[in-house]
Amino acid sequence: MVAYLRSHPAGLHLGLMLALTFSTGVIDAVGYLGLDKVFTGNMTGNVVILGMALAGADGLPIVGPVIALVLFMAGAAVSGRVLKGRPAGWSERNTALFGVVGVVLLASALTALVVDQRPEWVNLTLTGALGLAMGMQAGAARHIGVADVTTVVVTSTIVGLAFDSVFGGGGNKNWFRRACAIVLIGTGAAVGALLLTIHLGLGMLLAAVITITAAVLGHLGRPGPTTA
Repeated sequence: MVAYLRSHPAGLHLGLMLALTFSTGVIDAVGYLGLDKVFTGNMTGNVVILGMALAGADGLPIVGPVIALVLFMAGAAVSGRVLKGRPAGWSERNTALFGVVGVVLLASALTALVVDQRPEWVNLTLTGALGLAMGMQAGAARHIGVADVTTVVVTSTIVGLAFDSVFGGGGNKNWFRRACAIVLIGTGAAVGALLLTIHLGLGMLLAAVITITAAVLGHLGRPGPTTA
């Protein structure tokens, strides 16, 4: 199995990043529907919500989006620091980062499952934890460098898909992965919304399992040590 994974790194990394894109959809559904209209993965949407809230729009939060944004940036900065100077691709440091993301998601899920009546500070803590995790994930995914799959946003992917389509006068071999990323983040959001009807923690638990599995498979498929 290890030999097979190492012999197909491009396909392995694409598959894992698409799986993480799906889990981001799950987490964003949890944040928006279960944690008071906060995106913890899609910072574009989060910044827009924050801007409207600061302008006085009714029913929109301010504290949650700020916490998510700050912690997302902190998570991305951690990934940047950990991976600084490392060549692009999967290394043991990527494994460690994705592993931490999985553990944070798992801890968040267990907290939500154990604490039935959550005070506001618990929800804000969960928001911050999810933002931190998604920022670390985005940074680690960026370093791996799978084209058109960032795991946390698909706006640029949609632009690329349309721009390079037949209707846009172009053609690109990456159209399939772009379409998959768009479909998967939407499907993840739908699954997250459905799981939320059962319990808030289930979506986070699913995302944790996906992330930890991705970390293990990516670690097994990383380049082996070279010999002189």
